[in-house]
Amino acid sequence: MPSHPATETPRRRQVVIIGSGFGGLFAAQRLKKADVDITLIAKTTHHLFQPMLYQVATGIVAEGEIAPATRVVLQKQKNTRTLLGEVFDIDVDKKIVRSQLLERVTETPYDDLIVAAGANQSYFGNDQFAEFAPGMKTIDDALELRGRVLGAFEQAELSDDPEEQKKLLTFVVVGAGPTGVELAGQIAEMSDKTLRGAFRNIDPTQARVILLDAAPAVLAPFGPKLGEKAAHTLEKLGVEIQLNAMVTDLDYDGLTVKDKDGSTRRIESQCKVWSAGVQGSELGKVLADRTGVELDRAGRVKVGPDLTLPGQPNIFVVGDMMAVDGVPGVAQGAIQGGRYAADAIKAEMKGQTPDQRAPFKYFDKGSMATVSRFSAVMQVPIPGTSKKFETSGYFAWLGWLALHLVYLVGFRNRLNTLINWFFAFSTRGRTQLAITEQQVYARSALTELSYLERLRLEGGAKNGKAVDGPLDQITDAEIGKGGAAQKAVAAKTPAKKTAKKAAKKTAAPSKSTEKTG
Repeated sequence: MPSHPATETPRRRQVVIIGSGFGGLFAAQRLKKADVDITLIAKTTHHLFQPMLYQVATGIVAEGEIAPATRVVLQKQKNTRTLLGEVFDIDVDKKIVRSQLLERVTETPYDDLIVAAGANQSYFGNDQFAEFAPGMKTIDDALELRGRVLGAFEQAELSDDPEEQKKLLTFVVVGAGPTGVELAGQIAEMSDKTLRGAFRNIDPTQARVILLDAAPAVLAPFGPKLGEKAAHTLEKLGVEIQLNAMVTDLDYDGLTVKDKDGSTRRIESQCKVWSAGVQGSELGKVLADRTGVELDRAGRVKVGPDLTLPGQPNIFVVGDMMAVDGVPGVAQGAIQGGRYAADAIKAEMKGQTPDQRAPFKYFDKGSMATVSRFSAVMQVPIPGTSKKFETSGYFAWLGWLALHLVYLVGFRNRLNTLINWFFAFSTRGRTQLAITEQQVYARSALTELSYLERLRLEGGAKNGKAVDGPLDQITDAEIGKGGAAQKAVAAKTPAKKTAKKAAKKTAAPSKSTEKTG
C-alpha cells in the first residue's frame, strides 16, 4: 500500500501590532476577515480612550468605562491573539519583536509590523518634574491625580495654619492645550459645586485653580477666536490664566515661573499637574538604531508617504509615534493611520507591490475641547474650502458628548458613561471620588524600587559577585558610597518606605524566554 507524505498546513502571514491604543486596535479590527494571524502586543491590558482621562481624574466616570480589556474587545476575532508585555527590541533583520513581562522575554516573528506605541508626557528635559507633577497619559496618571486633588482637600481640613491651607488649596495646571483646559475647568467645578459644604474646617469654593502656559494663548491650535472664548469661560469659573509663563523649577511645595519680562516668581502649591507637551515612545529610538530612520525633536518617527520606514516596506508606524506634516496627534490621526496600514497589508496580499501604494491622506474631521459643563469649543473644516466652521457653548458641548460616546468601545460602557454624565452634569454629584494612598504614592514607590534594584545589580557587578536577597539587607559596601547615601534618603519618605516593603514581598521570578508564532 503506497504511503503518502503528510501535507503541512501552509503558514499564514504573521502581522504583529505593537500597542492597544486607537491605531493598534483599529488596525487589528480592520484585519478581522483577512487571511492573516495577528499578534497584538501591549504593555497594558486595556484599550484606553485617552480623551476622557480627565473625567476619571475628576471623578465623573470610572476608569473601566474608558479602558475596556483589549483581550475581551477582540475575543470574537479568531485570527487575533493578545500578549501582555513591553516591547524593548525589534530585530528588523530576523523580523522578530522582543517583549518582556516581569522576567519573561517573548520573541514574536512577523511578516508585517505595525508600530502604534503612542507617546509619553514630555517635561522638556526636566524629567524630575514628573515626581511632583504627574502627566495625563495613562489610567495610573488619572488615578494619581484624583488622589492628589482630593487628598489636598483632606489635608487642608486637618490644618489650622492659613498659609498651609492656602498652599494645599492651590491647584496648578501646566499647559493650556485641550487637556489642561479640561482639567482646570473640572477642578474648578468640582471645588465650587461637588465639594461645597462637604468640609467643616475649610471652604472648598475658595480653592485657587491656576492654568499657566509659556505660550501667549489658550487653546492656540484652535485659533484666537475660540481660544478667547474658552479663556473667558474659565475665568467665569474662577480659573486664573497665566500666559507667557514658563516653569523653570518644580518641587513638592510649588513651582518657580519665569514671566515674559524675564522676572521670576514662586507659586506655592502642593498639587500640580503637567499637560504641556508629548514625547514619542522609546520605541522610536529603537527603530532609529535598527534602521537609521530619522526622528523629529519630539522623538516621533519620520515615516514615508505610505507610513513605512525607509527600506522597510513592511514596517508601519502610526498614531502619536509618526511624524507626518498636517496630521495632528489626535485619535483620528491614529485611527486613520491604523486602518491605512491594515488596508496596505491586505492589498499586498492581493498582489499590490509597495511602490504601488497610494500615499496616506489624512481626513480632518475637526477638533473639540470641553471647557466646563454646558460649554465647549468646536472647529470643523468646510469641505472644498480652506475655511473652518467654528462654534462654542452649549451646542458644541452636546457635539463633544455625542462624538465621544460613539467612539467609546462597548455598549455597556456607553450606557454607564451616559448615566454618569446625566448625574454629573444635571446635579452636583460625582460617583467616582474614592481615593487610596497607593494611588498617590505608587509612582514614587515603583521608581525607588527600580532604583534600588539597579543599585543592587550594579553594586554586585562592581564587587565581582551577585548581590542577592531583600533590598533592605544589602550592605552599604555592596552598593557603594553613593548608593548608601541614596539608601539613607530612601528611608525618609512614606513613598519610599513603601518601595522597601514592596521589595521585601516581591520574589524574583526565574528568567525565561518564550517564542510565539
